[in-house]
Amino acid sequence: MRIVAMVFMAATLLLAGCEVPEEATSGVKPLPRIYRIPAGQTATVQFRMLDAINTLRQASDAEPLELESRLTAAAATHSRDMAVQNRPWHFGSDGSSPLDRVERVGYVGEFLGETISETYETELETLSVWMAREDTRAILMDAQADQMGFSWYQEPSGKIWWTLVTGRSQELTDSERLEDILGTAAADG
Repeated sequence: MRIVAMVFMAATLLLAGCEVPEEATSGVKPLPRIYRIPAGQTATVQFRMLDAINTLRQASDAEPLELESRLTAAAATHSRDMAVQNRPWHFGSDGSSPLDRVERVGYVGEFLGETISETYETELETLSVWMAREDTRAILMDAQADQMGFSWYQEPSGKIWWTLVTGRSQELTDSERLEDILGTAAADG
């Protein structure tokens, strides 16, 4: 009898230490945890997204994407601008379109598409949402695309404005490469 009482008491203490999730008693889900991107993690986050997209593309027999710095610059500019405007949409505060933005950064390939998001979630959770929608999935899985730019802006509140831009590289002639190099050198000069 004494052993039964001790087992019952131990079980009662064990159960008393268990926490019941709030939604189990109130029917309301708790707020999601804010995902903070640590300083100095830009390359890690960008390549994690690139790897995830390329894994999805490989499964559908699409060629992999490469991260392209000019497309990334266009994505970064737009992410910050969406935060300033406080709305997720494809037009800049100056009326610019995604095509205008990739031209401004000197991208020489062909612009193919842009996906955007306003969230508190990670880049991989955002990718999951993009893949669940037919229109954004089509941009990410476009067989013509071989390059992407990816960036974000995170507000102090934790809200993240994500932008991903896809493009198709263009083979440059020797004279176009020289012009590009000279133009870049003159701009740096």
